[in-house]
Amino acid sequence: MQISTGQDSIQRLIAAEQEAQKIVAAARKARTERLKQAKAEAEKEIKSYKKQREESYQKRISDDSSSSGANAKRLEGEGSNAKKALDKSIASKKQEVLDMLLKYVSTVPDVKIGASV
Repeated sequence: MQISTGQDSIQRLIAAEQEAQKIVAAARKARTERLKQAKAEAEKEIKSYKKQREESYQKRISDDSSSSGANAKRLEGEGSNAKKALDKSIASKKQEVLDMLLKYVSTVPDVKIGASV
């Protein structure tokens, strides 16, 4: 009877070892599945983040290009205003400058003949 008790104990140990191997294999499989799921979620999150950053970048480029167009218009307006101001200043001073030039051209200074200069 001791032999059968010893073999029975060995059979129980073998069965327990097989059960433990099944549990370990199931845990490994579950871990592998969790890793695959985590990887898929991480890739999804990365794609979402990249998309968000790309949209932000494109919006910034769009804003910069539209603001540069606005800056060009503003500078063009300022240049036009400066030109008008110069034209107005020239028109107001034109007659005064012409009169002064005519005065200097038409006035002959008194020069004594034989005087040394």
